[in-house]
Amino acid sequence: VQLQASGGGLVQAGGSLRLSCAVSGSFFSIYVMGWYRQAPGNQRQLVTTISLSGSTYYADSVKGRFTISRDNAKKTLYLQMNNLKPEDTAVYYCNAYPAQMQYWGQGTLVTVSS
Repeated sequence: VQLQASGGGLVQAGGSLRLSCAVSGSFFSIYVMGWYRQAPGNQRQLVTTISLSGSTYYADSVKGRFTISRDNAKKTLYLQMNNLKPEDTAVYYCNAYPAQMQYWGQGTLVTVSS
């Protein structure tokens, strides 16, 4: 199983980015999936999750700005991030929820400048 996150970059505050996570194997069709992030000096935290049926959860800090979605046929997870803030700067990872520790990938870096 491999989880490959992509789509990060440098963006100004108020801008948008769309992250993608390609998942190999049958992993994607089994688990609730989530996006996590880790800012410098901080612990990794859960940002948002989506169930197989499409039910979602968002952390309060991103509610109304981020949208998670999944394409089960393509085994791909997405995160649309709008109205980005400097405090959203972090490495973003995709994984199952609860996280499967052996499947953390390299993540993708999002940097939001003020």
